[in-house]
Amino acid sequence: MEIGKEIKSKFKTPQQKAFVNLRYTSNWILKKQNKFMSNYDLTMPQFNILRILRGAGEGVFLTVTTIKNRMVEISPNTTRLMDKLLEKKLIERERCPDDKRIVHVCISQLGMNLLSDIDKHFDKELTMTNLLSNEEAEFLSNILDKMRS
Repeated sequence: MEIGKEIKSKFKTPQQKAFVNLRYTSNWILKKQNKFMSNYDLTMPQFNILRILRGAGEGVFLTVTTIKNRMVEISPNTTRLMDKLLEKKLIERERCPDDKRIVHVCISQLGMNLLSDIDKHFDKELTMTNLLSNEEAEFLSNILDKMRS
């Protein structure tokens, strides 16, 4: 449904309409993702951490700072998120022997298995971008990049 009709509003400029539409759509996607992740007892930031660790490779430890820098959603409580993942045995954590302030984290086999299970359903359930052609998806991505520049 067109954004003006969806929220029963008119816009002063096309730019204002685009901004409201972007925010509205972002929140809509976030709600869908959160509902999906609740089936796995995860939040989207926790899922993001697991994906970052999986991307580093099995058995590869990353520092907490590296993980924070790679997150899609910047979270001030990354350490707390990792504590919860550790409690669920989805990650492993160890202190650097040379500098106890530095913490290294890697994904556990249980975490890998969970991501594998999520992968089977994630694209089908959440990828609204499948409705876009390759050209539309590239155009949208370029527009979003332009907005951040």
